[in-house]
Amino acid sequence: MSRKIIQTDQAPAPVGPYNQAIAATGQMIFVAGQIPLDPTTGAIVGEGDVAQQTEQAIANLTAILEAAEATLADVVKTSVFLKDMNDFAAMNAVYANHFGDATAPARACVEVARLPKDVLVEIECIAVV
Repeated sequence: MSRKIIQTDQAPAPVGPYNQAIAATGQMIFVAGQIPLDPTTGAIVGEGDVAQQTEQAIANLTAILEAAEATLADVVKTSVFLKDMNDFAAMNAVYANHFGDATAPARACVEVARLPKDVLVEIECIAVV
């Protein structure tokens, strides 16, 4: 995969662990939104705790990417959906543990009225390998 970070001072600098854009070539993998469900039990992980729910959502993304012979390092774009934007800092701290380096993907984060199973966070991604 060829991956190039795109940055310009002609647009706002990122305010978190993500880049303005990533140019990529190769096989694209579109991972559906993942919520914090335990894959073995189907139970919601971290009831009421957005940090725990973010960890599980990212663990689920990681497992799917591994099945596609990819890793989080191959992710070029994420979309994060929060039930409450007041949870942004807690979600962002966990997110940064996984995507917080200079090669972090581009990202969008929005508050939504409701998520499946009334969880606090859902994350989807696009990877290129």
